[in-house]
Amino acid sequence: MADAAPIPSDAITGLVLAGGRGQRMQGRDKGLQPYLGRPLALHALERLAPQVGPLLLSANRHLAEYRAFGVPVLPDAIGDFPGPLAGWLTALAQCRTPWLASVPCDTPHFPLDLVGRLSAAAAQGNADLAVALTRGDDGEPLMQPVFCLLKAALAPALQDYVAGGGRRVQQWVLQQRHVAVPFDDASAFRNFNTLEDLERNPDA
Repeated sequence: MADAAPIPSDAITGLVLAGGRGQRMQGRDKGLQPYLGRPLALHALERLAPQVGPLLLSANRHLAEYRAFGVPVLPDAIGDFPGPLAGWLTALAQCRTPWLASVPCDTPHFPLDLVGRLSAAAAQGNADLAVALTRGDDGEPLMQPVFCLLKAALAPALQDYVAGGGRRVQQWVLQQRHVAVPFDDASAFRNFNTLEDLERNPDA
């Protein structure tokens, strides 16, 4: 059986998720917190940019500051900060490519080949969604559901799930025709949840 044709990067819109409440960062806007002298969300945008075509950013506060990064900024169409699925849903409504790749704003060292590996696996597996998989500290497989590549055609299914009250990202991912893509370096997916995480970071 011949290998499936790879998904070209210009067929993929990249999305950085920065729309949360920042509850574990004392209510601060996580994507705007400085790391190595620049906002976390800007690190994510710059790391994602070479891997995709157009870029979008999901945010619900400080929109002017985010727009200064030079990409379209999309507030959730659903109020009250319902989570990543709302960011996906709003981005899919604006997406003009067949695929959408998602990363969170708080993980500045995600793999430089993340989207390429997800897209290769999606194409090879004839999947509608590809998601990153690492291992936890206990060695067990750990899905990283916000690091994913999904077909824009999944928008109606996502709309139905959210309209029905669904908020669990992994639950929805598992309901789709998906493929999980192992990444050996779990540290590349280390995120900064608190201000203390940023302060303790040895690279800062």
